[in-house]
Amino acid sequence: MEDTFETISELGPLELMGRELDLAPYGTLRKSQSVDSVNSISSVSNTFGQDFTLGQVEVSMDYDAASHTLHVAVLQGKDLLEREETSFESCFMRISLLPEEQIVGISRIQRNAYSIFFDEKFSTPLDPAALEEKSLRFSVFGIDEDERNVSTGVVELKLSVLDLPLQPFSGWLYLQDQNKAADSVGEILLSLSYLPTAERLTVVVVKAKNLIWTSDKTTADPYVKVYLLQDGRKMSKKRTAVKRDDPNPVFNEAMIFSVPAIVLQDLSLRVTVAESSSDGHGDNIGHVIIGPSASGMGTTHWNQMLATLRRPVSMWHPVRRN
Repeated sequence: MEDTFETISELGPLELMGRELDLAPYGTLRKSQSVDSVNSISSVSNTFGQDFTLGQVEVSMDYDAASHTLHVAVLQGKDLLEREETSFESCFMRISLLPEEQIVGISRIQRNAYSIFFDEKFSTPLDPAALEEKSLRFSVFGIDEDERNVSTGVVELKLSVLDLPLQPFSGWLYLQDQNKAADSVGEILLSLSYLPTAERLTVVVVKAKNLIWTSDKTTADPYVKVYLLQDGRKMSKKRTAVKRDDPNPVFNEAMIFSVPAIVLQDLSLRVTVAESSSDGHGDNIGHVIIGPSASGMGTTHWNQMLATLRRPVSMWHPVRRN
């Protein structure tokens, strides 16, 4: 294999549900030289904990450019109240526009919180320019025996990544624990693609932004480690180059793993953002889990990759504090 891709086209366009990302300003796309296999179980015993999934909701969205109106439909939900510490008999969903927390709509109260058909539609005026700035937050609330509304899960979706003026969006969103979601120390843009004929999984670490250094440091040198896990065990590890004193680093590096299709459902990725140090034992800033056993955008990204084989799919992920 060559050490670099001369053009981004050799990996195909990096997409988020059909949208191409312009990576030309960042130069050539590098890739790691080694290709690791996961045909056998690794002897490394490190096991990483999996994120907790708080149910999922199916939604659809479209944008009417003529009337400057955003239409949002909440279709159905699954396992919305799977919480060990509290019992709920009913729930509802609230949709809001961020960052102003403008309410777009509130669903009817549903009595069966484990398999729900909402089938409700909401609309809100929205200027086209706001599509690049706003996010939608879907919040599910359980109603306890004292009739209190308790947040049971949230998911946020940036409108800028959906290209709603060009095509509608429809899909399942995985809810996250709001306390965990608030523990973010930055964001990272990752691209995933799987080529079945070559049994090749490609992970592109594109860039990160708004990284928060550990121990209140004022400066640090970030890099990214990508672990391929099978049933929670480390099978392979690759890492990017170090970027000097940059809280918004551009990596643009591709990492290729040999992965038989038969084990895809047993795999996950742990992407760790770390700080380099002179002794080679830098501190970890935070991590992202992606795979069928993850939650939130981690599961959404993995499922989208499997649904669009051979086509790279890119998504922003919050980096969760270790």
